[in-house]
Amino acid sequence: MARGRFTRAELEAHHGAIVDDLLPPLLRLLVVGINPGLWTAAANAHFARPGNRFWPALHRAGITRSQLDVSGGMSADDAADLAALGIGITNLVPQATARADEVTAAQLAGARERLAALVRTARPDVVAVLGKVAYARAFGIRDLDVGRQPERFEGAELWVLPNPSGLNAHETVDSLAVAYRAAAVAAGLLMHPVGSDHRS
Repeated sequence: MARGRFTRAELEAHHGAIVDDLLPPLLRLLVVGINPGLWTAAANAHFARPGNRFWPALHRAGITRSQLDVSGGMSADDAADLAALGIGITNLVPQATARADEVTAAQLAGARERLAALVRTARPDVVAVLGKVAYARAFGIRDLDVGRQPERFEGAELWVLPNPSGLNAHETVDSLAVAYRAAAVAAGLLMHPVGSDHRS
């Protein structure tokens, strides 16, 4: 199978699958998605679907030294680079669905405690949840602003940032990059020059 190509049957077979969390030993920034899509589950790599703006935004922000392509899975080198930066990735709801609106209210209701347990164990400096509406539902909050939150979460600084899905038409790669860079700076990541690529 070519890198980053899955048949419809292969994707459908991953309904309910769980994508492995990315949790380096020294965790500075824990990125929290809503839940995996089928492409992400098939690749077992977060934000893997072609067209998702997460990895382009991270590179545009200067967080990663190159733009990662995880559409067919994450390479050992890319995983090592993220670990060296101190970046981890998980989801509010671990089960994969075809669309985010398939996530149930019951699943979101249990998301806060699941995330709290993970943060207590992994001890990141900053937790960044990507998705204002999903965060509000999971945490039972009505009104909130995107960005740094006034309260800490299990000892970590808490940020709520825009979701990188292409369905979030209000955001661009550039606006996502600005938001993600702010959280990365707060986490103390050693940033690359914006838009640079030092990999040969």
